[in-house]
Amino acid sequence: MAAKTNALRILESLGIAHRVISYAAEESDLSARSAAEKIGLDARRIFKTLVLRGDRTGVLLCCVPGDAELDLKKTAKVSGNKSVEMLALKELQPTTGYVRGGCSPIATKRPFPVLIDERALLYDEISVSAGARGLQVLLAPHDLLAALDAEAGGRESAFADIAFTEGT
Repeated sequence: MAAKTNALRILESLGIAHRVISYAAEESDLSARSAAEKIGLDARRIFKTLVLRGDRTGVLLCCVPGDAELDLKKTAKVSGNKSVEMLALKELQPTTGYVRGGCSPIATKRPFPVLIDERALLYDEISVSAGARGLQVLLAPHDLLAALDAEAGGRESAFADIAFTEGT
């Protein structure tokens, strides 16, 4: 039985259909590609959660495919900032409640804006961290958005074209 995280509790309380997959996470490689290999899922369907700080909006989260790199300039523009930068690792847990390799867009310490790369809409089901290292939750992209809307009090759409470089 997988650990019950706050992210999973929220999904259950909302009645959102999801599946949980656990795997052996290694501190030396917490990448989305590694997670994809371990659970047998295409890296394009595992969406890693990156935490940034915008010069105007403050903290925001971006969910991008595991085989992609984030375009900071595009993300800044889409999020209403002039610039964004990755949140310092030492700030991650105090800010979100999550550790590196286990950061979920769902159930952060307080609700932050979340941008989900629009490529999520290509799939019936995507995977994001369930809120702990070695734990992924698979759900429909629109169900992820519903969970975020419920937590944050609603927003029009979190889907945006934010990632740019596909991996090899």
